[in-house]
Amino acid sequence: MAPLSAGHLIVRQLEEHGVNRVYTVPGESFLDVLDGLHDSPIRTVVCRQEGGAGFMALAESRLTGLPGVAMVTRGPGAANAMIAVHTAWQDATPLVLFVGLIPIADRGRGAFQEFSLEGWFSTTAKRVMVLDDERRAADTVAEAMHLAVSGRPGPVVIGLPEDVLVRSAGTGTVPPRTPASAQPAPEDIVELAGRLAAAERPLLIVGGDGWSADDGERLAAWAAAARIPVAADFRAYDAVPHTSPAWSGWLGYGRADTLAARLDEADLLVFIGCARTDVLSDGYTRGAAAATILVLSDPEATGHAGRIDLHLAASPAVFTAALPEAAAARGHRDGTWMEALAADQLRFAVPLPDGGSGVDLGLAFGQLEDRLPDDRILTYGAGNATIWGARYLSHHGAGSLVGPRNGAMGLAVPAAVAAALLHPDRPVVAICGDGDFFMNAQELAVAAAQGAAPLVIVVDNGGYGTIIAHQRRHYPQRPSGTALANPDFAGWIRSFGGHGERVEETAGFGPALERALNSGRLALLHLVTDPATMAPDTANALTQAAAAAAGRETDAEPVPAALEGIR
Repeated sequence: MAPLSAGHLIVRQLEEHGVNRVYTVPGESFLDVLDGLHDSPIRTVVCRQEGGAGFMALAESRLTGLPGVAMVTRGPGAANAMIAVHTAWQDATPLVLFVGLIPIADRGRGAFQEFSLEGWFSTTAKRVMVLDDERRAADTVAEAMHLAVSGRPGPVVIGLPEDVLVRSAGTGTVPPRTPASAQPAPEDIVELAGRLAAAERPLLIVGGDGWSADDGERLAAWAAAARIPVAADFRAYDAVPHTSPAWSGWLGYGRADTLAARLDEADLLVFIGCARTDVLSDGYTRGAAAATILVLSDPEATGHAGRIDLHLAASPAVFTAALPEAAAARGHRDGTWMEALAADQLRFAVPLPDGGSGVDLGLAFGQLEDRLPDDRILTYGAGNATIWGARYLSHHGAGSLVGPRNGAMGLAVPAAVAAALLHPDRPVVAICGDGDFFMNAQELAVAAAQGAAPLVIVVDNGGYGTIIAHQRRHYPQRPSGTALANPDFAGWIRSFGGHGERVEETAGFGPALERALNSGRLALLHLVTDPATMAPDTANALTQAAAAAAGRETDAEPVPAALEGIR
């Protein structure tokens, strides 16, 4: 075999790792890699903006467990991709970003689109690597793919000087490295069982990436038998099936007040795949005193705040395979505690009318829950509109949710496009606010070009709803910088050959949904809502928070964390 260029060898090494798709906005700085993709079985998904390409790669990773791969050009392209790298960093999601660079000889001379790759990404990536030696092409890719999934998963950035890519690099790929998989010590499992058996009010909290449907089902069945409720971290709602008798809802933005109170009542917390973070704990204010067991593959427990009584360095798959007998973990505990939390969640998930003009989202999302099959995949960006989906739409297995845990807007659409490419046989629904939707709406052109057919729900209240809610609390009667002027989103999607409808009344939502789902095409429903309507329980949250700030008592319920930060 004739020697390959470094660019072509990079592609061959990605093939060795089982990469099926790369997401890219092309650039002249990595033309040789693009040429290598021409004859490769890897599918090249051409995106419309680098942030969208990065988000698609992140969604691929979230749904498969393998590092998603994006390729962008230097300078402005890398700048656009930064949002996906930050999301992967904070969310602990494997991602490999290739960035084309100027030729080595031009460094330090202010060349066109020159920038410092390490200066930009070193604080938000596990490692920043630059391929200065073409002979290291295969090894560098293999190392990046390994690093992305090892320990605490995250993004790895590889710089590709364009002159290095065209040099001869040989023919040899290298075998992919198998990530180390720590096994919990038998004595730790015994201690876990003993602590659970002795607890009166234990609570399992699941989260993070790396869950399979089997892992979630196994844990949920075990927890139900051991009489232990299971809650989820923010945007990890799909880790366990919601049909389990142990399912108790989620923590973080939009969570039920009742579950937050239970977090304070628990006498033993077991975090599996996630840590006690600020979002989960309402700003480090809840659940701090309880005895804590951490099941997390990251030996450094990055991001975990507070007490750790036992740390099992294991992935969800390894841990669920090593669970003790349910009877040993149950002790003398009956089902009272678990059943109370499950009942709280069942009440919380019953769709309630919101009132106001336009489409009532409480009722509309109740219809959406009833109409979608169990194998649906839901994608979210950030903002006020996502709270209805999180509260009223259920999940039946891992790998059915993609959403940014760092609050990044603009992820819902590109994530839905990637999910539809990955699972063309499953219904994929993006839940967006009008602000979130138009941050990366251009990626629906990719869906049209690739034959993908997600359904996009756009909630249009004419403004940045989350920020409006905060303004009403801190600066009442002084709206500023939050209004949006929107086009006809339904007409816009029809210009791509898709199915689009504008829905202005609740009664019209059900029939419009049916037509969209039956169209077999890329579809969008533009839901016009009352700008005064905030997410469920938000008005109560504002009342309570304002009273607390003024030092007053109020008859309102405890403050729910229903307000999600935009960035």
